[in-house]
Parts: sequence; structure tokens; C-alpha cells
Amino acid sequence: MKRNFIYSLLLLFLVISCKKNEGGTQLPYDYSIPQEEDLAEIINTTAWNTKTVADGVVWKYYQFPRIFDSKQYVNVFEIDLKKGMQLEIPYVKTGFLKTSTAATAKGALVAFNGSYFNTSTGGSTVFFKYDGQVINQTVNGFNSYRENGAFTFTGQSYQIVPKPAGGWGTLSATAALAGGPLLMQNGQVLEQLNVDFNTSRHPRTAVGLTKDNKLIVAVIDGRSSQSQGLTIPQLGELMAALGCTSALNYDGGGSSTAWVKGEGVVNYPSDNGKFDHEGERAVATVFTVK
Repeated sequence: MKRNFIYSLLLLFLVISCKKNEGGTQLPYDYSIPQEEDLAEIINTTAWNTKTVADGVVWKYYQFPRIFDSKQYVNVFEIDLKKGMQLEIPYVKTGFLKTSTAATAKGALVAFNGSYFNTSTGGSTVFFKYDGQVINQTVNGFNSYRENGAFTFTGQSYQIVPKPAGGWGTLSATAALAGGPLLMQNGQVLEQLNVDFNTSRHPRTAVGLTKDNKLIVAVIDGRSSQSQGLTIPQLGELMAALGCTSALNYDGGGSSTAWVKGEGVVNYPSDNGKFDHEGERAVATVFTVK
């Protein structure tokens, strides 16, 4: 009788053990190991939330559960420049201008923040030319790697160019806004300096051009558990995966803002320390498209 009782206990233990392991054992995951991923494939197969804002202007967004080993909330504008879109750069010489304010005043379809500015007094701190007039030169002492490229346009001709050897004054384009680092040129992602600005994760705003003459704008949120932000090398990889052949980083951090007509601010600007749509930072230059 005693022996049968022991056998019964052993059998019960085995049954319970088998049931516990039916799903396998979940082992701890080491997130310090770089993720093996085909970023272009992920980008192209993602079920983006997509809205056609107007003919030639598409807005899409998605919260990736895991790219670059982290959560990332990404907004993208795809603007077909062959459709004759009107691109403008509202600006202030002193003081500050919100992206949303500029967008509403211009009757824009979409809008996004521009380049670096003086956070105390306002106004651009990098080279800015508009309607053929130089509005600002890059201020003395500004980090050269953050103004080593510019988005330029003359009429319906758009380019992303490196800083000329002879300086910004040699540009013939009627409009140019410097920024940096330059992320891509001639279809290649560029090497970047090993400095904190480049290697830390932050919210980012970048522009890029494709072979078929589309302007790609990417606004990546950061400084949140819901979206950690990107390094500059990661941003270059993302712009390549989005199909760009040239790309440029603009002001990020709390400045990174994406705005859509009828929606308002659609990303999660970080300037208020919350993951909501209210943390928009006023800047000096804004891009509007209509």
C-alpha cells in the first residue's frame, strides 16, 4: 500500500512537470547583442498607417516594437516633387516660431521643423538663404559636422548638397538651409564622427531625396520608453531603407515636430517630457508644403 502511494506521487509529479514545460522554457534575452535585421525589408513589409493628405503627399506612421534594438515611433512624409508642390521656409530672425503656427499661417498640407537656432534669443545659427537673399551665416564656433550639408531648391529643382569647398556663399540656389550631419550622398550612407551628438539616441528630423524625385521626411520620436530615438548612424540607415539616395539631418531633440492638415501635431515632441502631442518646441525655421 505504501509502495503504491509513492508510485502515485511520482506519477503525479511527472505529469505536472510535463505540463509546466509544454510551452518550452523561456530563456533571458541579452539585448546587448546587436539585432540581425534587414531594415529595408522590415520598412517595406510594415503595415504602416497611411493617409493620402493630397495628390502627391502621403503621410504614414508606425510604432515599431523593435528596430535598432528598441521601440521607435516613426512618422514619414512622402512628397512627390513631380507634382509641383510648393515648398516654403517660414522663419524668424529673432524670437521663435512653432511649426504648427507656421503651418496654419501658410495653409500647409504638411509641415516639419527646420534647422538649428539660438535657444536664448532665437534666429538661425546656420547658413540660411531664401528668395535669393542670405538671411543668416553660420555663427562662429558652430560645430562644422552639424552644418556640413544643405537642402537647396531653385524653382522645382531640389538637391541635398555637401558644404562647398569655397563656403556657403558659392551656392547658386535661391533657397538653402544648412544642417547636419550629412547622412547620405550618391546612394551611400556616410561614416560619422564618434562624438556624443552622433552616438546618443535622440528624437531626430531628417530629409532625403529619392531617385524618382520624391522628398522623404522622417521624424523619429525619442527620450521615451515608447520611442527611444536614434543615433546619427542609425538615422542614415533608416533613410537608406526608406529609399533615399541623399539625406540630411536637421534639428532634433525637442524640436522634432511633424504636422498634418486636419490632424495637427502628429508625432510626440519631447520638449515637455511627456509622450503626447503637446511638447512642441518653437524653432527658427520651418518647412511647409502645399
